[in-house]
Amino acid sequence: MAVHLFTFLVLSALGSCAQPSAPSPIAAPLRELPWAQLNFLHTTDIHGWWGGHLQEPSYSADWGDYVSFAKHLRDRADAEGTDLLLVDTGDRIEGNAIYDSSKPRGKFTYEIAKEQSIDLICSGNHELYKKTSSEGEFYHTVPDFKGNYLASNLDIYNPETGDLVPLAPRFKKFTTKNQGIRILAFGFIFDFTGNAKNTVIQKVEDTVKEEWFKEAIRDKDVDLIVVFGHVDIRSSEYATVFSTIRSVQWDTPIQFFGGHTHIRDYKVFDDKSVAFESGRYMETLGFMSIGGLRTGGTKDVAAVPQESSLTFSRRYLDNNLYSLHHHSNKDAKTFPTEHGRIVSNQIGDARKSLGLGERYGCAPHDFWVSQRPYPHTESIFSLLEEQILPQSVEKSKHVPTSGKALIITNTGGIRFDIFKGPFTKDTTFLVSPFTSSIRYIKNVPYKAASKVLRLLNSEGPIVDMMAEQNVYIQPPEQIAAQTRPEMLISSRVANYISHLSQEQSPISMENEPLFPGYTTNDDAGEDGDDTLHSPIRFYAVPNCIQASVGFEPEEEEPGIVDLMYNEFVQKWVLLALEYLGEEYSEADTKPYLDGKSFTDIMTDWVKDHWNTNEEICL
Repeated sequence: MAVHLFTFLVLSALGSCAQPSAPSPIAAPLRELPWAQLNFLHTTDIHGWWGGHLQEPSYSADWGDYVSFAKHLRDRADAEGTDLLLVDTGDRIEGNAIYDSSKPRGKFTYEIAKEQSIDLICSGNHELYKKTSSEGEFYHTVPDFKGNYLASNLDIYNPETGDLVPLAPRFKKFTTKNQGIRILAFGFIFDFTGNAKNTVIQKVEDTVKEEWFKEAIRDKDVDLIVVFGHVDIRSSEYATVFSTIRSVQWDTPIQFFGGHTHIRDYKVFDDKSVAFESGRYMETLGFMSIGGLRTGGTKDVAAVPQESSLTFSRRYLDNNLYSLHHHSNKDAKTFPTEHGRIVSNQIGDARKSLGLGERYGCAPHDFWVSQRPYPHTESIFSLLEEQILPQSVEKSKHVPTSGKALIITNTGGIRFDIFKGPFTKDTTFLVSPFTSSIRYIKNVPYKAASKVLRLLNSEGPIVDMMAEQNVYIQPPEQIAAQTRPEMLISSRVANYISHLSQEQSPISMENEPLFPGYTTNDDAGEDGDDTLHSPIRFYAVPNCIQASVGFEPEEEEPGIVDLMYNEFVQKWVLLALEYLGEEYSEADTKPYLDGKSFTDIMTDWVKDHWNTNEEICL
């Protein structure tokens, strides 16, 4: 494996083309792209991070930079007679202010997304939570990527006719430009059950039994089958697709692309089939290549048989200009294309028009979703439990009649970390992009209310029911860890290592310190990341946390409390109470602060507690 070592310094010259406020990337050792006969660039779970990460140097390139990068790699493919395809596997919306603060939502997103030339694209679950967002796919994304958007198990009620129709074609067959590789492609979504009523998702196990699917996979004039989708690559859904195809096409290579879990991962099904997933939030650009494929040939290139041994290779690229310049063999002057600059400017204009730089306060230090154990002074969930939730309720006009309240929220409602420094309008939607409000039930017997949290967090009937319905209320990467336990450190283990420094200790390579970052261990080993990093610890967090209002130390147990909760978990709170012998229905619940969103509650708290008259955050 070729590894290039570079001086460890900040390259200010690399700031061109990314957003003006983006930090310059930090130089680090890089592994080369394993370029081959057929190459892929893969994105997934972008969640609106078109502008890149404006507080993290490792991921500071934007969508315009990706447009430029893809152009350079396409040029390389054309020059060498190889092929490059771009794949996106959904969840392009919700999670960033460019989408979530725009009115209507998606006002800028669809125009930005379509600037990239994507060859295979599908929906994620976030496009389907609401009727408006799924219709956004119908009216914008599907026609913008006409012929490339696939929906193998997803239907929509046509908003104009009322007819139930496929959101997009079920599959496609096409031939690559330079090698003449004949590809059969399918685009799936996992067995999601939380979609709005205007869409219908067929279970994957039922889809593969459909006559159209069985007929499609019997096609023998195919050199490669590509299955892409918003699906965990280690899921039962993909295992079903693999076994079904392999039962008919025993020797045809199959390349899977996944999403949804927000992690970097690579799975080997057999010697001719692998699966690849490329993280989240524009942190990662995934690169995948295959060598040794059979080709149908073109008018300029003769057909060739499949080699006895195929080569599958992967690389997870940190999305910053240092990496992108190197992998495209360009520099600060030659890297930005005219199209890429236009897209970067388009993103910048959207940010300005939305006022995303408006400062609400100054965070005193970092607060982490999973890079600190819970509870911990630097855990964002401890911040919610000990300060934001109780202090917001205590100061509000809603004072529980009992004088006491328990407030439950799910950890999956928090999507990103808070970094020391400016807390802006942009930060608000990065951390909490959802519109869910707080609801409450008055005068619940304390003996029952106090046990709800345990039922939502522990193994038992409620958690089992969530799993059966494919409903998860934790952050996606925490869910992924259920089948990859080595990813996380449990809170119990964290107690044993709490005496260690929470800061990452740099390791060295040829006397150069490494910057903390992703160090992926997948089915192919530990050499998948393009950038060499020192490792970061990730910790397990519960499904839900609970804050208390009005309780004093060592006082007697109250008879009743108001039970407050994030609206997203209402179904499960009511079921937990029923299991505990307390019958409540949705009619017994009330909106807190007239339905004010959790996001707005958090924003108000920041303005009250972290505001400062200083021109800059210290």
